[in-house]
Amino acid sequence: MLRPWFRQCPRATRSLACPQCRPSPRPQEAMRALNALPSSSLSPPIRSLQTSAPESQDHIPLRKQLKQDAKAVKARKRQTRENEQTSRDKWELTVGIEIHAQLNTESKLFSRAPTSSTDLPNTNVALFDLAYPGAQPEFQIATLLPALRAAIALNCDVQPVSKFDRKHYFYHDQPAGYQITQYYAEPFARNGYVDLFTHDGIAPEDGDTIRIGIKQVQMEQDTAKSQEYPPSMHVLDFNRVSHPLVEIITMPDIHSPATAAACVRKIQAILQSCNAVTTGMELGGLRADVNVSIRQRGDATGTHHYGGVGGLGQRTEIKNLSSFKSVEDAIIAEKNRQIAVLESGGVVEGETRGWTIGTTETRRLRGKEGEVDYRYMPDPDLPPLYIGEDLVSELRSTMPTSPDALLKLLAGSEYKLPIEDAKPLVELDDGARLEYYQDVVDLLRELQQDQDPQAQKGLARVAGNWVLHELGGLLTKADLAWDVQRVPAQTLAALLDQLQRKRITGPTARQVLAMVFEGDSRAIPQLLEEEKLILQPLSREEYIALAEAAIELNPQMVEQIRQKNQLGKLGWFVGQMMRMGEKGRVEAQKADGILRELILEGRS
Repeated sequence: MLRPWFRQCPRATRSLACPQCRPSPRPQEAMRALNALPSSSLSPPIRSLQTSAPESQDHIPLRKQLKQDAKAVKARKRQTRENEQTSRDKWELTVGIEIHAQLNTESKLFSRAPTSSTDLPNTNVALFDLAYPGAQPEFQIATLLPALRAAIALNCDVQPVSKFDRKHYFYHDQPAGYQITQYYAEPFARNGYVDLFTHDGIAPEDGDTIRIGIKQVQMEQDTAKSQEYPPSMHVLDFNRVSHPLVEIITMPDIHSPATAAACVRKIQAILQSCNAVTTGMELGGLRADVNVSIRQRGDATGTHHYGGVGGLGQRTEIKNLSSFKSVEDAIIAEKNRQIAVLESGGVVEGETRGWTIGTTETRRLRGKEGEVDYRYMPDPDLPPLYIGEDLVSELRSTMPTSPDALLKLLAGSEYKLPIEDAKPLVELDDGARLEYYQDVVDLLRELQQDQDPQAQKGLARVAGNWVLHELGGLLTKADLAWDVQRVPAQTLAALLDQLQRKRITGPTARQVLAMVFEGDSRAIPQLLEEEKLILQPLSREEYIALAEAAIELNPQMVEQIRQKNQLGKLGWFVGQMMRMGEKGRVEAQKADGILRELILEGRS
């Protein structure tokens, strides 16, 4: 008789070969039950577990079948890794990136209309934005300041004279029939770079650090926001037209998808840190185009075989990538496509391609335009832009500390934070959490001045753990944005001071933090006194009694610790003692010491 864990089989065969009645929830229990049945009680279809093998083959137990399936999966993964390694050995990937970022300005680039795009569609527009006949562009000087901050933060040389061009193309999101940019003539910044490190997420084959060159940074106007309604309707919002952009063009120095994504992520962090932009990829304020090419390793010509130039393979451009993962996945997909084309004897064509999240292939959009196709020409309505060295020097002297410098500070001798804690402090909440953390450290150090200087050295790491993990965990659980007023820095410092003085235990400190987070405004000493939360230490005899009770209930685990030296299980006993003892009175360090005495020293 079949067990209830068989699903109802629509074919009425009740065969293990049928995926709908295979015992997927508990295969081991199913196998034991089947083996216990006499062979006469099994219907003929249940004799074979293969999905397509002939009935004459030997019976394969389900457990063996599962093991074979697992081995097959591992083999496929191993083969994929080997193919990827072979691909890397034979083919070299080269990537260049173009990043378009909306500048933090109140007015548009060539009109006095506001830049807000959150209002009703087509309300923040000027006549020039809609390309009314006779409307003239007026360069807004204020838009230059965030662009200069971006160029300085990217280590670029600011050009004293730059010019604007018209880039001609027909598309419904550009009513004038051309876009005003700086590509063809003189961009306002050149020859920069960005350094990427292991903690930025670069590929292992790139080593500990890699420098990506910045060819140029230029200003240009954004296009209208277009929304497609199939089969043939597009809705346009011209609020975004002429929003000031910087376009950052990297050199083709990138050779792995992970490093490309890390580069975009790092540039976004740099732009946000210097207040050049207000939003990033997650809110649509930054977009990336990637240029991808493939060539055989050791082939210095490239042009003969693949139609490329400068020793590189023919490049294709993937437009409008809106997330870091999309950058990485799109490059992988395009790399695999180009390798397949070349290995089959084909030729990679220069073209513009698209990428959709969740797919594994890029798609052709159009043939790749060149400079001739865009018919670049100097804009006759805009004079050259002159930038004085005094302005650049003033901005350079007032630039905020860079993310890399902040990481170096936090990981240095003053704070000694691990990089995995320092990095989120720098990146979260536009620097607000880092500022809060530094306030907590300063206040805590002041409160702990009378303590052992050696103990004071670890205060910064203690504060980092509580700001990031304990307080951060409460914010995440409550689904709230960062709010410094929920737990003021002085309150958290006072709480950590009590913890460091061992007047409360860690669990009690977390309980008090949650009370303050929920709105308890009492001072920390008052709260601890009124709630009777101040630690009343246990005596040594009380610790021994708790430890012996825990040991008596779990003698087998004690033997495992003694004979196999599995010291990690001591933590489990500490937890048992804390649950058995009076709440808030058992100190983990003292409990661990007593357990080591009774278990390890008593093993003989």
